[in-house]
Amino acid sequence: MPKKMLFIYNPHAGKAQIRSNLLDIIDTFTVSGYEVTAYPTQGEGDAARAVLERAGDFELVVCSGGDGTLDEVVSGMMQREERIPIGYVPAGSTNDFASSLRIPSNMKKAADIVVNGTVRAFDIGSFNGRTFVYVAAFGMPAEVSYETTQDMKNLLGHAAYILEGAIHIADIEPYRIQVEYDDGKIDEPLIFGMISNSLSVGGIKFFRHREVFLDDGLFEVILVRAPRTLADLHAISMAMSQGGDHENVFIFKASWLKISSKEPVPWTLDGEKGGVLKNVELSNLRRGLKMIVPRDEVLPVR
Repeated sequence: MPKKMLFIYNPHAGKAQIRSNLLDIIDTFTVSGYEVTAYPTQGEGDAARAVLERAGDFELVVCSGGDGTLDEVVSGMMQREERIPIGYVPAGSTNDFASSLRIPSNMKKAADIVVNGTVRAFDIGSFNGRTFVYVAAFGMPAEVSYETTQDMKNLLGHAAYILEGAIHIADIEPYRIQVEYDDGKIDEPLIFGMISNSLSVGGIKFFRHREVFLDDGLFEVILVRAPRTLADLHAISMAMSQGGDHENVFIFKASWLKISSKEPVPWTLDGEKGGVLKNVELSNLRRGLKMIVPRDEVLPVR
């Protein structure tokens, strides 16, 4: 009997390129012996509900969309008692986590990896009990990294980040935040915080010269004090994008964090809205996520 696959896709992700690739993707799955049930998402939260309610009837769940679609599918899977591997055909505009896993942006090649790849376990984050795949962030640069176009990032590199940041610098209001983590504590006025498990966020490689492993049980953490001048912003962006050091930038690893602030802080999770909160607890669920990845690629794992 053919194996059963639930294929969840966002028809609007990226530039809706799934529409011109859908038949080829399903054909790849079918030729490989899968009976495919295709499910186009209908709105926010739909992918998570589909996985939670229906995944038990299938041997494999595959999703196609951007990071937000992947986040929903993973969230639904993590709520299930029995969890099965997830395949991913990226179709968004950034696809940070797919890039970290060496899954290509070419949808036909990504579909081929789903049926010919191998299953590996990766870390996943918990944010006040809610899962996120690769990043939780607050503050101005979190918005900048997602607002800056990919073309500009490709053309100008970290300079694109500086240009976008310069537009916002006059509006920066730091948050008075206390951060407790594995073996330390920070109490500073901060404009940005990022807790990640990825080689890039918003298309920007923040840890270019530092070791990043996706299965070590540790987040990569960046916390940034408010810059006073454009020169400060430049130095901060260099430290963040090239892995250097700066007095206004804290970079460290942690398995858990407790973050408290006097005023509500807006968060993003995997590029989507994560809520406006005063108190947040984050923990790394080591190797809690099973994904299908290229068989022969060298991945950033232990």
